[in-house]
Amino acid sequence: MTMFSTIRLRAAAVLAVFAFVLSGCFMTPGKFTSELAITGPDSFTFSYEGEIFFLGLSKLAQMDAANTDNFTANCFDDETYESRDCTPEEEAIQREEWEAGAAERAEQAKKQAQQMAAIMGGIDPSDPKAADELVKLLQRQKGWERVVHKGDGVFDVSYRVSGTMGHDFTFPMIEGFPQTNPFVQVFLRKGGQVRINAPGFAAQSTDSAGLGTVLGAGSFAGLAAMGAAEQSREAGQDPAAMPGVPVMDGTFTVRAAAGMRILANNTDEGPVTEAGGEALIWPINQRTAQAPTALIAAAP
Repeated sequence: MTMFSTIRLRAAAVLAVFAFVLSGCFMTPGKFTSELAITGPDSFTFSYEGEIFFLGLSKLAQMDAANTDNFTANCFDDETYESRDCTPEEEAIQREEWEAGAAERAEQAKKQAQQMAAIMGGIDPSDPKAADELVKLLQRQKGWERVVHKGDGVFDVSYRVSGTMGHDFTFPMIEGFPQTNPFVQVFLRKGGQVRINAPGFAAQSTDSAGLGTVLGAGSFAGLAAMGAAEQSREAGQDPAAMPGVPVMDGTFTVRAAAGMRILANNTDEGPVTEAGGEALIWPINQRTAQAPTALIAAAP
């Protein structure tokens, strides 16, 4: 890989991190199984088993900060863009420019850390104990039965909750976190109808298409993986073996009990009849372009 490509990829990855953070997209599923069961006109059960990736606690989020304290001269051929050794004069000029921007970089790093902490319930992502703090935060909340940090911002979780259909429902809801990055949403409509959306289970949802176009990639996971792979290459490691953004791969199932009607859905196969009702099943992966959606109502 050329030096020009290296610089461009790092810049794109860092830009992606903070663009997605500021837009509220700071969590993504990894390998998972999730189920929403509408068990009656006024009751439901929801579960999520598997991985959740928190961008702010990953090595990718620390990529830019890790390079602010170390100067490295970068020179490349103007025609081929191949990396080459810098002359003493070129290195001196670059070092002078780097030192002149030290204060600005430090201020930028401080601002970015504050932004990260603001969306993570006050947890400072640069704190070595940040992952442990997030585990404790989640374990205090009802429904989070298992929370284990696997490393590099990836958490293995087991979430299960049952309730009445007297209110809307969103997953995940985390104390102190902004509600801008939902995996699954349940909205109650008049007439006993339930609208189900799963924007977090689409790699290229319409909500992020504009941002993906600006950044030159279609998905948050793709951008983050690009940055993690580039960082591992520079460290002389195999990108495939480097812990990083997990690949989104799972299944989302919506079950409607007997007495409930599936009015609309965007599955490929439609409802599947099973004991006690019907089921809608969506396989989810990095090629999933449409977020799962369904409309269910009580039978008249």
